Amino acid sequence: MKRTAVVTGASSGIGEATARRLAAEGFEVVAAARRRERLDELAAEVPGIRPVTLDVTSQESVDELAASLERCDVLVNNAGGAIGLEPVASGKVADWQRMYDVNVIGTLRMTQALLPRLIESGDGVLLMLTSVAGLVSYEGGGGYNAAKHAQTSMTEVLRLELVGQPVRIVEVAPGMVHTEEFSLNRFRGDSAAAGRVYEGVPGPLSADDVADAIAWCVTRPAHVNVDRLVIRPRAQAAQHKVHRV
Repeated sequence: MKRTAVVTGASSGIGEATARRLAAEGFEVVAAARRRERLDELAAEVPGIRPVTLDVTSQESVDELAASLERCDVLVNNAGGAIGLEPVASGKVADWQRMYDVNVIGTLRMTQALLPRLIESGDGVLLMLTSVAGLVSYEGGGGYNAAKHAQTSMTEVLRLELVGQPVRIVEVAPGMVHTEEFSLNRFRGDSAAAGRVYEGVPGPLSADDVADAIAWCVTRPAHVNVDRLVIRPRAQAAQHKVHRV
């Protein structure tokens, strides 16, 4: 029987690229997200992908997905995102709440729902798609930094709590990735402002680059755990140090 991988936030960006890549690696992929029409298009294009409507902020939605699975060998907690760049003093509480609900509580819901299946598989992989924002803070990133730091901490705690269980706990923390929606959402739909983030940067990461790293992590031998993989473009030395031409 094929191994099953669940990928959240699979309707675009890194999630979509990861679903494609894991299907190419031979997994039966459950591509889960809110935008079902995009998932249906993906499934029609790529054999081995099953679309499932999912809202990680809804316990009922998460429970429905879990109940529909016969098995789960890999869970990629990818659903997340950033909203706004206001300083802490003027940050919008609703934005912080939304970021925490998706990045942290959504990840918690999915992990709790599918962890028993991962353990039952005998060689489960729980992969957290975090961010370098969860490792180093920066001005204007207060809400996103807080959410990603929390997700990174959750990953570290899980590794401690599950030692001895047949589950690998992996964190992939990307730096600058140029996807169609991440910065657009952060800048509240301002495409010009979103585009300036990547302006002049020679070779920012693509969603496929990150999906490649994710696939490498989850296909290591069962005894090999990649605790944390930080992946940045060569042009980015740190959040505040980016080469532009």
